[in-house]
Amino acid sequence: MEPYDAFDAIDPFAAAARAFDRLTGELPAPESAALPHHDLEDLIEARGRELLRLLFQAHLDLRERREREQTERAGLEPVRGVDGKVRPHREPGHSRRLACVFGTVTVTRTAWRGRSMNNVCPLDADLSLPAGLHSHGLRRLAVTEAVRGSYDQVKEAIDRQCGKVLGKRQAERLVVEAARDIDSFYLARVPMPATASTALVLQVDGKGIVMRPEALRPATLKAHRDKKQAMRTRLAPGEKSNRKRMATLACVFDVNPAVRRPHDIIAPPEGRSGDRPPRPGPKAAAKWLCGSVIHPAEHTVAAAFDQAEARDRDHARDWLVLVDGAHHQIDLVQAEADRRGIGVHILIDIVHVSEYVWGAAHCFHQPGTPECEAWVAGHLTTILHGQATRAVAEITAQAAEGGLRGTSREGADACIRYLTGHADRLHYDTALASGWPIATGLIEGACRHIIADRLAITGSRWGLDGSEAILKLRALKDNGDFEGYWRHHLAREHERLYPTADRHDYRPTA
Repeated sequence: MEPYDAFDAIDPFAAAARAFDRLTGELPAPESAALPHHDLEDLIEARGRELLRLLFQAHLDLRERREREQTERAGLEPVRGVDGKVRPHREPGHSRRLACVFGTVTVTRTAWRGRSMNNVCPLDADLSLPAGLHSHGLRRLAVTEAVRGSYDQVKEAIDRQCGKVLGKRQAERLVVEAARDIDSFYLARVPMPATASTALVLQVDGKGIVMRPEALRPATLKAHRDKKQAMRTRLAPGEKSNRKRMATLACVFDVNPAVRRPHDIIAPPEGRSGDRPPRPGPKAAAKWLCGSVIHPAEHTVAAAFDQAEARDRDHARDWLVLVDGAHHQIDLVQAEADRRGIGVHILIDIVHVSEYVWGAAHCFHQPGTPECEAWVAGHLTTILHGQATRAVAEITAQAAEGGLRGTSREGADACIRYLTGHADRLHYDTALASGWPIATGLIEGACRHIIADRLAITGSRWGLDGSEAILKLRALKDNGDFEGYWRHHLAREHERLYPTADRHDYRPTA
């Protein structure tokens, strides 16, 4: 390959033109005619990437030449930095490297200097160059790959597409930096309005992430250090590794009411007749996810309430909060609602209720039998009618009549305790008549997709900043907001690096 002269005095695009001519001359050659199509793809990809790099380099050189010509004109005012001080001396030829999606290029520009002052390079602001080596296009590619695969896979993908322009640790740092404006992005967003009949639904759940020791909460770290394992090579049954930090996810969405009856949810014990198909449930719309592993759960709950209030500032809509029955989540939700003076309906996920009912059924019937299934269907239908206390009484009476004792009635007792403890949050009759959802499938799926599919990769150990960035970026992508966020992030980056609109007033560049 011929050496490239970055300061071609005749035409900055001459090197790119020569590269294109070489490629168009190589493809008709006899050697290329004997290549299979996949080798041709590799050849054109490699030559084409270099051609694109040369085109980018040529444009940068042209910009530098025009800037140099402009600064040589008589009467041009010196540049003033953000410190308010004038840089009276100009010095062309200052260069910096920029790793981009085509490879590495050199940005040459004029620096304005003053004694005991940092240099100011106006072309940096014109090009909106980043503070570090890597271009915004390369950063975006790193984020796109990092939210769906490990950092080893990120490096492999970028090496394959762009050449060796980014290391694994550099990719981790760029991803953390890329997530820094997500909170401000959502604060500036105005949700789409909805009618008063549209219900507003909030769901909250948590999932643990395996962390490095320094990223654990103090109590978990102490338990991890104090723990004495029964076995050296593996955990004994019931032992916990104390290596996880709980991340909290919250979801807010709108639903248009879809009225149903209990038999639309649970088939009667004798089965469906087929005369009337089950009515479909309500569909989620305008879904919005948020989460955090750094902040405590109350912070995420408050963020969900902020989003909900932005959608219903006058509190004219029905607010429904679906949870899995964890008391600490319920307490946080109720405390936040009380603090804001909002009346909310808190409902326990019917799927969690059904698991307890199935556990009770195994105390009375052989698992996997039609009798067991019919018993569950009968009691769940009673609960869906809003008669959980009646179901508790029937299960208690049946356990007593059957003379169940000790471990043989553990499942029944657990079900009774669960239904009794959440009696005020089992008003499924009201929810079905109002057309509300009664399951937390959306947030359960989000925990699997947002957290488990990426942050629970086998062998992964996370730090706080890295896990928080991936969690937020995956939620952002799931919300469908990545494109809008990236424009917001680039604008904020430009404001941070070049904080004034004055053409002759720029942040110093080292």
